[in-house]
Order: sequence, then structure tokens, then C-alpha cells
Amino acid sequence: MSASSATTSMPGSEADAALALHRRSIIVDGHCDTPYRMFRRNVHLDEHDTEAQLDLRSLQESGITASFFAAYVPPFYANRGAAKLAFRLIDLIKSEAARYPEKVVFCANVDGIRNAKRQGKAALMAGVEGGHAIEHSLDILRDFYARGVRYMTLTHVNTNTWCDSSGDEPVHNGLNEFGRDVVRTMNDLGMIVDISHVSDNAFYDVAEITRVPILATHSSCRAICRHPRNMTDDMLRALAKNGGLCMINFFAAFLDDGVAEVIMRAQKRAKDQPHSAGGTEEMPDDNTDWDSFVEWFQALGCPRASINDIADHVIHAATVAGIDHVGIGSDFDGVPALPHDLPTAAQLPRVTECLLERGLSESDVEKVLGANFLRVFEAVEAGRKPVSPES
Repeated sequence: MSASSATTSMPGSEADAALALHRRSIIVDGHCDTPYRMFRRNVHLDEHDTEAQLDLRSLQESGITASFFAAYVPPFYANRGAAKLAFRLIDLIKSEAARYPEKVVFCANVDGIRNAKRQGKAALMAGVEGGHAIEHSLDILRDFYARGVRYMTLTHVNTNTWCDSSGDEPVHNGLNEFGRDVVRTMNDLGMIVDISHVSDNAFYDVAEITRVPILATHSSCRAICRHPRNMTDDMLRALAKNGGLCMINFFAAFLDDGVAEVIMRAQKRAKDQPHSAGGTEEMPDDNTDWDSFVEWFQALGCPRASINDIADHVIHAATVAGIDHVGIGSDFDGVPALPHDLPTAAQLPRVTECLLERGLSESDVEKVLGANFLRVFEAVEAGRKPVSPES
């Protein structure tokens, strides 16, 4: 299905059935960058922001039961107060949940997700994006967990002191020994290991070390879109063997190969130009701020992706890894280009409609929307071995 294709309108009765399925399902979005948008723009979740892909209103309209709000620490903050920023964003997530108690609740476990569904509220969950945020300290990692963080994305676009990124030069051939300790500690804490953004070698290192399922919270399929952020078929099969899942990213550059080609060519040109930080998988320079990034991306004139592209990736991942190993990880507010027919979170029910149109059963759609995530999270919680303060 081409990137320019749009979803086909269902007859009224089928559309109503699709919406009913969407509304009764537990829906878990694996990754949302709204906290960093609110931090940058100095706004609350319910305040008007022309940049917002997700706000309080669209969150409610989306039908999302639980959204992992990322405490995203840009690479610029490595060795420049990364942990301090992460803690500030974690506090922001919790304070935003407390600000709207009739509509939103902070959540840190499977039971909390189920309770939020029963109460008709949206659960906000916390993840830390960028392993440099722990500042090479397992104590800071434990502090994150104590504050309610339930996953950490091991890298961002930067290779850190213990794990290689897919968007940077390799240093450790995957994970070094401290990185292995990070994975083991996360397993012991009951914190999900998120392998989105890591290098291929780092992925296989994590898969070998972990004793519980792992997640790619916002990655798509490299067989369809050749961006290095996406997962190869071999990686999808390894993820299935591990019991984890790939949560499909909605960014056009990770969905449509034409978009990926344009952006990677532009990155190559940027890397040929001298600058202090080096190019990354998404941004032309690690010091590029968000507004400059959006301006840079829009000037590329990329093709437009569609919801059908999301369905392509869901179906491919399900074909390779099995339907039990696929989810959704939108990357709302963290990307400059969503599918043209999914401009905000409010249109998320269209994804359910499209998946049904493309031949998935209702039970399979329920798995993709959130049931698969609940299974993984339950397994991670069950594997928890609390670490003593002295260890």
C-alpha cells in the first residue's frame, strides 16, 4: 500500500462496530513525548498549543487507556545535568496527572491500568528516554524506579557510556559490562527494558542477557522502511522468542521508505559539514533545537505517510513475529510528521478501523492495541527481585 493511500471508509454499521471495539479495548501507547513539549512550551496538558499532537482533549478522544509519557533527556544534556532534567520531567508527569484527577491518573503497574479503564480515566505512566540520564549510576536508575518510572529507553540518538545507539558511532560493540549490569538491574527492579534507538548489536546483547520480555516501545519494521531505527526481521523473530513486542512508531520517516530515504540523504549531507556534535539518526546535529529540527524536516519536502502505512507495519511484524508480539508506540509530540490522516491523537480510532479493514480479527486488534503490552508488563512485574540498598 503506497504512502499516499488513505483508509477506505467503512459502511456505517462496520464503522460503529470498529469504534465500539476501540472503546472497549484497553489501549496502551508505548511512547509519547508530550512532557518535553509541555516543558519546552511552558504549557499544561489542557492548554492550547498549536504544536500539540496530544493534549488533554485529544487524549480523551483517542480512547487511550494508558500512555507512557517519556521523560526525554536530549543528548545535549549528557554530562550536563541529565539526571536533574529527567527528575524534573518525572515530576511534571505526576503533577499533570494530579492536576486533572477526574480525567487522568498516574499509574505504575498493570492493576493501575485496569483500574483506570474501569474508572474511565486515562492513565499516565512514566518512562525515561535516554540511558545517559542515569549518569552511569545504578543508584539513579533505582531512584527513577522509586519515582514511578517503569521503563527506560537504553539510548537515544547518542551512544552513551555503556550502550551503542542506532544513530551514532559504535563504541562498545553493543553493551559494555556496565550496560549489562543496567539490564540485569532493570530486570531485578521490574523495570521494562526498552530497546528502541539501540544499535543492532546492543539489541542482541540485551536479548541474550534479559530474563524477562523486552520492548521496542516506538520502532517499526526495517523490511518495509530501511531506517536504522527500525527492526529487522531477524530482530523481530528474536523479540518473539524473548516474549516481547515491537510497538509500531507513527513517524513518517519510520513508516515510509521514501521519507526515510530523503531524511537519510539529508543527514549524510549534514554529517559532511563540520560541527561539534556529529549528526544523528533524526536530527542534523545533536545541538539542533526542536523548532530548528521541524523547520529542517519540513524543508526536505518528504512524501506523506498514511494510516495504511501503520497497518502495513503491524501486519508485517505480526507475520514475522506473531500477532502476540506487536503493539503501538505513537511517538506523539516527538516527531515532526505523523500520517496525513492521523494529525493528532484524536484520530487514533481510525487505526482500529484500518486494521479491521485490512483483515485482522477483533481479538487480534485488541492484542495490538494493548493486551500484548499487559502480558509483557505482567511478566516483567512477576520477574521483579528487589535490590537491597547495599547491593
